[in-house]
Amino acid sequence: MSQIKYYIFVFLACFCSLIFAQQDGVEDTDMLALRLQNHIDQAKLENDRGDYYNAKDNLDKALVIAEKIDNKSSQGKIHTKIAKVQFLVNEQEQANVSLNKAIQLQRENDDFANLAITYNIKGVIHSTKEEYESALEYFNSAKNLFEQENLEEYISEVTLNEAKVYIALERYEEAKSQLEKTTIVAKKHEQRRRLSSALIQTGKVSSALNNDKLALSQAEEGLLIAQSYHITENINEAYLTLSDIHEKQGDYKNSYDYVKKHIKLSDSILNVKRENLAPGITGQYINNYKDAENAQLLAQIEEVSAESNFTRITTILSIALITILSLLTLSLYKNNNIRLKTNNMLHKKNDELIVAKEKAELASKTKANFLSTVTHELRTPLYAVTGLTNMLLDEGPKEHQVPHLKSLKFSGDYLLTFINDILQINKIEANKVELDPEQFNLKNKLENVISALSNSANDNDTQLHFDYENGLPESFIGDQLKISQILINLLGNAIKFTKDGDIWVRAYKVDQKDKTYTLRFEIEDNGIGITKEKQDHMFESFSQGSVQINRKYGGTGLGLSIVKGLIQILKGKIYLKSELGKGTTFFFELPLEYTDKVEKPKVVEVKKSNKMEDLDLSEIKILVVEDNKINQMITKKILNKMDLYCDVVDNGEAAVEQVKNTEYNIVLMDIHMPGISGLEATKIIRTFDKELTIFALTAVTLEDKMHEFDEAGFDDIISKPFKQEDFEKKLYQALSGEKIVSSFFG
Repeated sequence: MSQIKYYIFVFLACFCSLIFAQQDGVEDTDMLALRLQNHIDQAKLENDRGDYYNAKDNLDKALVIAEKIDNKSSQGKIHTKIAKVQFLVNEQEQANVSLNKAIQLQRENDDFANLAITYNIKGVIHSTKEEYESALEYFNSAKNLFEQENLEEYISEVTLNEAKVYIALERYEEAKSQLEKTTIVAKKHEQRRRLSSALIQTGKVSSALNNDKLALSQAEEGLLIAQSYHITENINEAYLTLSDIHEKQGDYKNSYDYVKKHIKLSDSILNVKRENLAPGITGQYINNYKDAENAQLLAQIEEVSAESNFTRITTILSIALITILSLLTLSLYKNNNIRLKTNNMLHKKNDELIVAKEKAELASKTKANFLSTVTHELRTPLYAVTGLTNMLLDEGPKEHQVPHLKSLKFSGDYLLTFINDILQINKIEANKVELDPEQFNLKNKLENVISALSNSANDNDTQLHFDYENGLPESFIGDQLKISQILINLLGNAIKFTKDGDIWVRAYKVDQKDKTYTLRFEIEDNGIGITKEKQDHMFESFSQGSVQINRKYGGTGLGLSIVKGLIQILKGKIYLKSELGKGTTFFFELPLEYTDKVEKPKVVEVKKSNKMEDLDLSEIKILVVEDNKINQMITKKILNKMDLYCDVVDNGEAAVEQVKNTEYNIVLMDIHMPGISGLEATKIIRTFDKELTIFALTAVTLEDKMHEFDEAGFDDIISKPFKQEDFEKKLYQALSGEKIVSSFFG
């Protein structure tokens, strides 16, 4: 009855629109918008019942109206909907074309929610082509955008799709993790279709991990939900999944029964699709698909039947056992009532655990977002502070002003170090630190660290001593950057707390299995030492022994916490031994793989210089894209001081137009700006200029956005506030024609 009312409404709306059109000679914009929505609603009804041909027709009509009234947002949504229909009828190439149009429109309009939906569909198409890595990239981008827009309810579909890809790749633990997330969100938002599918897919994963009892329970629960809400495609998937699980258990009778149900339901679904599709190629595809699918399933039945001939006795005994169990069920009725009450209590407890887990995940995500936002907000003014301070120091300040400016510079550097330490702690706690093992010379690495800190030791009148065990190999495979960071932190601490003393750095073997050496590193000093009470808390964040020590020696109190986190990531352990007034020894153990390959010495090219003044800069043009007026002024002054000419614009749209109309050598692109972001502006520029050097000159947190920067087409990233020499080096590489060596993209 409701559908009849709806059609009457549509008819009256269209009839009225014709009358108004005849009266005014042209349709009113509001009336066109109404017709646009009517076509979209009608397409949804037709799509839901499988009438894809008419759904596509209504979407095409809606698109014509959207273009007529220049509604870019609706155009993007409609292209996405058209792509979904095209995908459902196996027109994948056409679907890709529609999705690309949608992406372009949604980027132009900052329609991030619908862009995420489009990315999700792109991921599904890539997964059907078995292009799994591309699929996972699009799913990740979709998930990030949904999180950015606080659209948690949409994330469950993406994590479900991710899980299906991981199942196809046989990466079952990762699939299990994504399915757990899907289940939590689906339950929270009462998404029964996704919950049902997630449980069925979880059954597949449990079966693959040889937990067949749990697999049956999960798949059956998914089937029950699908049947309760008449979700046909999930029912069909559950039948096939349960057939596979029973077959794996050797229960061929149940496997046979479920596969027959699957074939019957598949026939019904395909018949509905055939009736609703236009005749021709697409219809033929369904016929071919049906024949191929049925042939495969019939072969499976024959295989099951053949196996059941050899296990007929087992089947008969199984049926007898089921009968006996059914009789026993009557006698266990009272016990079941007791168990039901117990289960209700357990379910309640389980629900509490799920809520607690959701709260913990939300808190973790909120913390990460908070830190990302705060650090960006701190880095932006910090860029102004350090930039202006350096300018004033270079512009001949009065003698009495120099100490104040140097103090200001020190404070800015300290604050930047503090921000970076907080970010690293957050990254370690979120398990987002990735290992980068490579061959390196351990003895040289230790000597380089000692050499780098020798000046600081000399300032404290402290002697550094180095002992590398005789016979210990030098060439190992490991993450040398993280090992360096650990050593620099520990040795730097020892120097800071040791005046007129000695520090010993030692490395020796404590165990060896095949090529894996367990090495112990010691950093011993005879400095001020640590009290027994404080030693237990030394590896906690913001711990420095006492307020007096913090004030006297400085530091953020995060160094040892970072050291411990990095050592744990490297599968090592760290220990502390200290006595107040007599000194401290930090010793840690790391497993490293020995290699008999000798590290090749790096060939250093001799150049007359590496400075900007060696280049002809007379024709060089640089575009600075930055919305903050102070930062515009600072960046421009830095460039002018290097004899470089630059134009400045304050938004992404203006940047795109400038690049189209003027030939630039380098673009320095900020990320967060009004209008389109620096990421989107760069993506647009890359559609017509692949060669232009574009640097992201940004204060955003970089760790979790590498994929986005690389995908957008940046050559490299310069993180604000930057060191003058690093900035000049990047510009020199770009302008001299050298290959840009990115520390972010590898």
